[in-house]
Amino acid sequence: MSLRRTATASLLRQLGRWQQENSRAPVYRQLADALRLLILDGRLPLDSRLPGEREFAAALDVSRTTVASALGVLRDEGYLTSRHGSGSVTQLPASRERIPTRTGGTPLLDLSTAALSAGPEIHHAYQQALIALPPHLASTGYDPQGIAPLRTAIAQRYQARGLPTTPEQIMVVNGAVSGFALVLRLLTGPGDRVVVDHPTYPLAIAAIQGASCRPVPVALPQTGWDTDGLAATIAQTSPRLAYLLPDFHNPTGQCMDAKTRAQVAHIAARTRTTLVVDETMVDLWYDAPPPPPLAAFDEDERVITLGSAGKSFWGGLRLGWIRASAKTIASLIQVRDTLDLGSPVLEQLAVASLITHSEDFLPARRAWLRKRRDDCAAMLAQLYPSWRTVTPPGGLSFWVELPGALATRFAASAENAGVHLGAGTRFGVEGAFERYLRLPFTHETELLRQALESVQPLWLQLEQNGNNAMRRVV
Repeated sequence: MSLRRTATASLLRQLGRWQQENSRAPVYRQLADALRLLILDGRLPLDSRLPGEREFAAALDVSRTTVASALGVLRDEGYLTSRHGSGSVTQLPASRERIPTRTGGTPLLDLSTAALSAGPEIHHAYQQALIALPPHLASTGYDPQGIAPLRTAIAQRYQARGLPTTPEQIMVVNGAVSGFALVLRLLTGPGDRVVVDHPTYPLAIAAIQGASCRPVPVALPQTGWDTDGLAATIAQTSPRLAYLLPDFHNPTGQCMDAKTRAQVAHIAARTRTTLVVDETMVDLWYDAPPPPPLAAFDEDERVITLGSAGKSFWGGLRLGWIRASAKTIASLIQVRDTLDLGSPVLEQLAVASLITHSEDFLPARRAWLRKRRDDCAAMLAQLYPSWRTVTPPGGLSFWVELPGALATRFAASAENAGVHLGAGTRFGVEGAFERYLRLPFTHETELLRQALESVQPLWLQLEQNGNNAMRRVV
């Protein structure tokens, strides 16, 4: 098997500022912590070969002994293996807890995932799905477009939001990321460019790169969207498509207003650029519902919309959908034949029930999440006063700006305390956003407080070291 080789320059960008001045931990241990975090986050692919010790040490400006010791720690923990002629190759330990800790304690909390556990409505929806299942048992169960009851429910949902839609314009897929990968397979080829918001959803970056395409970032301002920047980037790079998250953007939580949606649709029409709009978070609003779908401002059918049951209802359903022109849906069905034969029927029936009865439980869920958001904001202000946050009008997380480029260091330190953090570099292209963290507020308030209090001393030490270093420079 041919192993993927991790380029030294790429690895250095991913590592960012991994070394902590005045830290009591030896340098080799700091390097091991930073590399482990890259492997756990998926930013350092599995079965990829690291640079040789001599080359790596020279690039990091440390001794070869330091690099060898760091790699030795990771081999002992099971994150690297040595293969003859291939050097050190990344892997995951054969058995490990979800949040590893070297202290021997129980893992505390995963703060890298913004998702909800199932509510009682999920069990009820499956009960309803079992009742509705018998008529479908006479078929093969293979339906690449999705069963009619679910497509009808989704189409009616778009109708209610101001976007005329027929069931023929809907295709059910195995999650929004799966749908995006299918669109990429249809519309792009190796080397094509795909414009993205920056920051953006990490799995979207992975899907773009997995399709051998190149993500082209357009910076997202503190408020709103940079439509001039989007237009200029499209004009300069001629992308095959653009991937946007206008509804409670992941990770920032921002929501695109109606005027900007109209401008973006006009840019797409003028430049003949296909827009892929991810609406995964559309139901999770706390202050006001979002404007009509971006596709409602599209007269040329250049907008492909992705939806998902994962955030609105439960991630374990693993179902999403694509809304596009009937012609595009027909092309996507042909492409799908080379990947899979459709989505599970029982889950589709359950999601159809959830969509139909969503107003029975979504308002309560939004109120519950809004309280958690506000409790988390107060907690951050108390425990981490130097962090800057903007209260998101929707979504599941805060996009936290740190006072310095400390995200990777803090995440690596927290990992050893049993808390898994989402460093901002996961959400950027080529290691950007070292000064940011994404912090979900989906966990029980007391559990979240316990986790944040447990890693507060680590943060204070990092912050003090950084301040001391700044004073020495001055």
